[in-house]
Amino acid sequence: MKTHQLPASLCRLFEDGGRGRSLSFGLPAGEVVWPDGTARRPAFWMSDEPAPEGLWAAMRAEHPHSGLWPVLLDETAQPWSSAQVAPDSPDLVDTFTAAGFMTEVWQDWVSQVPVESLAEIEPFGPICPGLADPGQLRGDPGLVADWYAGVLADRGMPLGLAAARRGADTLVVMGWQGALHHNEWMVPLAAVVRSWEERFGARVVAMGFNTLELSVAAPPVTPEHAVHVAAEHWAFCPDNVVQGAGDLYGYAEQIIGQYSWSFWWD
Repeated sequence: MKTHQLPASLCRLFEDGGRGRSLSFGLPAGEVVWPDGTARRPAFWMSDEPAPEGLWAAMRAEHPHSGLWPVLLDETAQPWSSAQVAPDSPDLVDTFTAAGFMTEVWQDWVSQVPVESLAEIEPFGPICPGLADPGQLRGDPGLVADWYAGVLADRGMPLGLAAARRGADTLVVMGWQGALHHNEWMVPLAAVVRSWEERFGARVVAMGFNTLELSVAAPPVTPEHAVHVAAEHWAFCPDNVVQGAGDLYGYAEQIIGQYSWSFWWD
């Protein structure tokens, strides 16, 4: 297979200038997006037109050679094309854990609400239950991600490319601010997504102004496991539960056996 050196614009996404990075095919027209301020390099690349079905999957397959993780970008006028992003170093993600983030969110919330509000997080109550057990893979995580990208392609979203070692790190590398009203810093949230990659075969497929779409190759398949996973989702994105099903039991019914997780922050 013939490979080509990355275009100069894409090489600028990398700290090392993209040395040794390659693609086996050409990309559609697009441009790099610079964050506000005095950044040393752009945050990501974005296609000018909606990504055709299959392009996300092709770029995922190229990731080992290109170092570029694909992300479908919803609501392109804001924040993507207006550069309302705040990139950070993915190395910072190593300083956080999913368990630590969940415990902190849980304890902070419990300390501020009346006792009757604890019904929202039954059956666990005021004591954080910790992380759920890993799921059992029911498909190849990459192929499940390709499938979900194909489903989302119908929305007509452009493609973003980020210089990231893994999908979870795109939240930080691209400077996504979608959960700002829940947590002011995206780095701990990336640590949670990393954990889901490892325990549930999750992959970042798309993100928007205040949304995040993950494929899931090892979803919970029992009610008990699904409720425990629902507790993690509540800590990660309370609006998904509170403004949706209303409690963990109802939310668990929505995610049991599902190969995708969608998050929305108010």
